[in-house]
Amino acid sequence: MATIPVTPYSLGVCYYPEQWDRSRWTNDLNAMRDLGLSYVRIGEFAWSHLEPAPGEYQFGWLQEVLDLAAERGLSVVLGTPTATPPKWLVDWMPDMLAIDEDGRPKMFGSRRHYCFSHTGYRGVAARIVEKLAEAFGQHPAIAAWQTDNEYGCHGTILSYSDAARISFRKWLQDKYQTVENLNQAWGNVFWSMEYQSFDEIELPNLTVTQPNPAHSLDFRRFSSDQVKSFNREQVEIIRRLSPRRTILHNFMGEFLAFDHFDVAGDLDAASWDSYPLGALSLLDLPESHKRKFLRSGDPDFPAFHHDLYRTCGRGRWWVMEQQPGPVNWAPYNPSPHPGMVRLWTHEAFAHGAEVVSYFRWRQAPFAQEQMHHGINRPDGSPDVATDEIRATVREIRTISESDHAKHGITRVAAVRSAGGSKAAPVGLIFDYQAAWTLAIQPNRESFDYFTLALSFYRSARRLGLDVDILPQTANLDGYKVLLVPSLPILRPNLVASLKSFRGPVVIGPRTGSKTPDFRIPSQLPPGLLQELFPMRVLRAESLPDFAPIPVSWRGVNYQCRHWMEQIETSATPWIASTDGDAIAFTHEAFTYLATVPEQSLVDAMVEDIVSRTDVPFMLLPDGLRTRVHGDLRYFFNYGPTKVSLPVPKEAGFLIGGPELPVAGVAIIQL
Repeated sequence: MATIPVTPYSLGVCYYPEQWDRSRWTNDLNAMRDLGLSYVRIGEFAWSHLEPAPGEYQFGWLQEVLDLAAERGLSVVLGTPTATPPKWLVDWMPDMLAIDEDGRPKMFGSRRHYCFSHTGYRGVAARIVEKLAEAFGQHPAIAAWQTDNEYGCHGTILSYSDAARISFRKWLQDKYQTVENLNQAWGNVFWSMEYQSFDEIELPNLTVTQPNPAHSLDFRRFSSDQVKSFNREQVEIIRRLSPRRTILHNFMGEFLAFDHFDVAGDLDAASWDSYPLGALSLLDLPESHKRKFLRSGDPDFPAFHHDLYRTCGRGRWWVMEQQPGPVNWAPYNPSPHPGMVRLWTHEAFAHGAEVVSYFRWRQAPFAQEQMHHGINRPDGSPDVATDEIRATVREIRTISESDHAKHGITRVAAVRSAGGSKAAPVGLIFDYQAAWTLAIQPNRESFDYFTLALSFYRSARRLGLDVDILPQTANLDGYKVLLVPSLPILRPNLVASLKSFRGPVVIGPRTGSKTPDFRIPSQLPPGLLQELFPMRVLRAESLPDFAPIPVSWRGVNYQCRHWMEQIETSATPWIASTDGDAIAFTHEAFTYLATVPEQSLVDAMVEDIVSRTDVPFMLLPDGLRTRVHGDLRYFFNYGPTKVSLPVPKEAGFLIGGPELPVAGVAIIQL
């Protein structure tokens, strides 16, 4: 369905008019327009202000805000308020609350206190969405809708409620048809866990020791499906009553509890909330790395999610919340280095974003997010990010007026995504079921799927290569190199695609180690991968941090950690530990890693593999990153010192120059 077009390189802001006196609204919206912002997101937390009592709708204030926005040429993203059910609703149906793994309800008093499986809550949620869409679906200010807010934030995807148990039993019956089929699939003969009917099945929590892993995996699949169906209900209402508006959801960074590819399939575009400094503190990375990038964020974390959500949105994606200052929710919350807000904004556009929206317009002086900074301080005075946004607006105009725009190569047309016309040189397979499988049975504390995926991604970015992040079902045509960090459950369609793939493929440990029913393959791991790689994993061990695996390769010493597989194979050993055990094997175009190499070894291996292809690359200094978008090449300096760019002297700079300062951005026309 056609949607209202988005102006290239648009900026926006998150605004909460219900939290401020009405007398401020006009001045705030005027100031947004004067700053160069085009989009305003409102409403996603306003349910108690929209419906203060059951069936008592007070939409007048929202009508006023929308009219004011329209008068100023501002486009509105209206959020459905279902992430914050009001107190009267919780009192009316107290069993709508999600239940945590320890059997405790997630009580009223903050947000996201609902269970996706509660049919009563879903009915009331659909009602408020319908009322809003009926009232405002055709309003000229409405350009887009956001469903709910940050599905699953604060650990709210897995709910162990009565409603979830009932729905899970129905989901299992639909999948397995008979309880005998379920018993066989789960291996319930083990520990006398066999069921006589689906009504006997409980949720996989509060067990004496770990529950059956197949049971846990199916519960995660079910829980992901509940998010999809909940989201789809809202999307269908909005499409019917507010056609031609873009429908999005704001996903999060490093969040793996549901399948984002699947949920995004019902949306027009994906978006995500980018908080690079908060995220850095939570990543499994050395303290030296965190110290180096304390005020800039990890050089690859935002880009990873830009590339992920571009694929989820089939080429269309936004940043719905961009960090403009210190946040309040991380273990520590530093200020961004001067210039980083501008850098993060340009980097999102370099990866194809349609809109970058900052969180929030004004810092709240009350409630839980008092310490979360915005564009403006609580008294309304501009905070540090304001000048950076003004500079970005001027630079966007420069880009738009360049030959890049005059030639008609718009951002949206030039976007490089799995759904676009041109693939990046590198594809990376990212799989939510892999994350669930490894979390359920890690066999080693701190064996983290996302950390491994980011390591593979970083190795390509270090070479200045663009990357598309892909699901297992993706079409691999056009890619030159494929990275598969780990894929315990391989889908047959991916194996078929790999058979015809014409470039090198790097495959990480534990790939093919489980069947869809969470069993060890009958022919031993790597299961289906044996159709491509002649090997069997005879034994796997996990290792403590104090016993890394030493490796010396081409005169450089490295370490591997966490995991080591004993492999029987006719493939060629490529790299071995100092004890003589191979940690990497090659067969035809495939490379298989039997362990988790440290970042520098992953970098060296990927560089060696890429150097044997016709893919041009540039070896970037630590902290410098680049991205090609259309006929523009962007450079970003995340590092703590200025760097010289690896470009010819005759390069035509639209922004910046050959010496890039800390937090610097340079853009050249190719």
